[in-house]
Amino acid sequence: MKFSQIPYARPDFADAARQIDALTRRLETASGAAEQLQIYKEMETLSGHLYTQMALCSIRHTIDTRDTFYDQEHEYLNEQGPLLSEKVQAFNRALLASPYRPELEKELGSLLFQNLDLEQKSFSPAIIPLLQEESRLCNEYQKLYASAKLPFLGQELTIAQLGPYKQDPDRAVRKAALEAEGSFFDAHQVEFDELYDKLVQNRTQQAKALGFENYVPLGFIRMGRNCYSPEDVTFFREQVVQDLVPLTVKVKARQAKRLGLEGDFKFYDNALAFKGGSAKPQGTPEEILAAGMKMYEELSPETGEFIHMMMENELFDVLAKPGKAPGGYCSGLDDYGYPFIFSNFNGTSGDVDVLTHEAGHAFADFIASRTIAIRANRNPSMEACETHSMSMEFLTAPWHHLFFGPMADKYELSHAEDALTFIPYGCLVDHFQYEVYSHPEMTPAQRNETWARLEKLYRPYIDFADLPFYGRGAGWQRQTHIYGSPFYYIDYCMAQVMSLQFFALSLEDRDAAWKKYMDFVRLGGTKTFVDLAHATGLRSPIDAGCVKAVCEAAFNWTEAHQVV
Repeated sequence: MKFSQIPYARPDFADAARQIDALTRRLETASGAAEQLQIYKEMETLSGHLYTQMALCSIRHTIDTRDTFYDQEHEYLNEQGPLLSEKVQAFNRALLASPYRPELEKELGSLLFQNLDLEQKSFSPAIIPLLQEESRLCNEYQKLYASAKLPFLGQELTIAQLGPYKQDPDRAVRKAALEAEGSFFDAHQVEFDELYDKLVQNRTQQAKALGFENYVPLGFIRMGRNCYSPEDVTFFREQVVQDLVPLTVKVKARQAKRLGLEGDFKFYDNALAFKGGSAKPQGTPEEILAAGMKMYEELSPETGEFIHMMMENELFDVLAKPGKAPGGYCSGLDDYGYPFIFSNFNGTSGDVDVLTHEAGHAFADFIASRTIAIRANRNPSMEACETHSMSMEFLTAPWHHLFFGPMADKYELSHAEDALTFIPYGCLVDHFQYEVYSHPEMTPAQRNETWARLEKLYRPYIDFADLPFYGRGAGWQRQTHIYGSPFYYIDYCMAQVMSLQFFALSLEDRDAAWKKYMDFVRLGGTKTFVDLAHATGLRSPIDAGCVKAVCEAAFNWTEAHQVV
């Protein structure tokens, strides 16, 4: 069924609650493990129906945040979702307390129970009003961000549509694009500050109501971190500062030299990789999608089947347009076995990254839904999910010429360099949130001061010159994850280290690298992130020395493959 034909019906939450209550009672009185296993599968089916409709509403809402119907439905679902969580958690408590748990663990896997134990620590009926308010605030931020209509060179553009101008060979245009973007945030400074104030206080109240000192440990649990500690994340960030940041300074010095800007490299030069222009995809959006079809048809039988399913069922919405929410994502529609890809094409290399990054997520969902029977075991924690996507970006390299033509070598170099420079930026986002939630009393000015201080640690090459928005330390406000997905960003950093391992393997033996990738994907969520890495013969990013070895290898490749 095509996406446009999928019917949306508002979930009947009252009826769903009654059904979950009934399943919970049956679970508590079941006479054996086999009966409880059947009840668990019924619960997964019911949850799948509910989450399919909720995901459908969310997708259509982000496609056009101005659509009154889906805006109202989205708000309604955000109100009801936390109420339903209370019923789900009661069911999960009964499952965790089962006298037949050893037998259930053999069928469902012990990791499923470990994850349910973690979830129990992150929820209480007492915080339902706070969860509802948090959803409302996140939606307000998204709508405010999407409302941007920026006059620029005789046009009216969204923030996403400014992307190509930030990479324009004309330095004055690049600077003007960043000034236009910053002007929107400056004009709405009070609103952005107040929204984040409310989110920080809300999440802090949730944490204290659940017995935590602040939101840091609660945020860690909500990200499903089941195999490493906050101290391990701190260690990882320290390794990045020690071993990777010096390499990124060299990467940016090379970039400045390519641009003829040695000693005068500014923030508005940061996105331009080459003096003649960054690598851009050739052709219309339709031609880019057609190239993506050819790429996946040739990559493997599995990816060929996958891309035909995606194209035939209209499971892409990728053009930037007014009213569309920012960013990109992949979402699953359980009832149909479909992933859906959302993005904002804007004529930059990022358009191709969508067909590799978000399609990496979608492909993993496609494989898991067809090979792993238990839904809860299909998706690993987010750093492993991001490994699926970021690694796909590198493993599709033999087909990048379909998108970039004679600029393919430029894309390969800038993509590898961007991977290296991204990791410290991602650590900056994570470290900033750690500071903010450890000190929720911070004022807006103090938050900006904190961001500016950490910028110097993780991106010492940045010179904001006379860009007011960035210069006052407010650049973090355009990073949507900071508002809507706290503590998510470090997952990208760890996944990027994993992807660079796949990159190195692909340079030695592409077929062997693809086989290892498929081994990783087929395990789904049956193992923790660290165990997934080790089970497929890879190093975990939190292993001592991993950051240094992996990133130096990638840096050396970029040194040997310089183009102008």
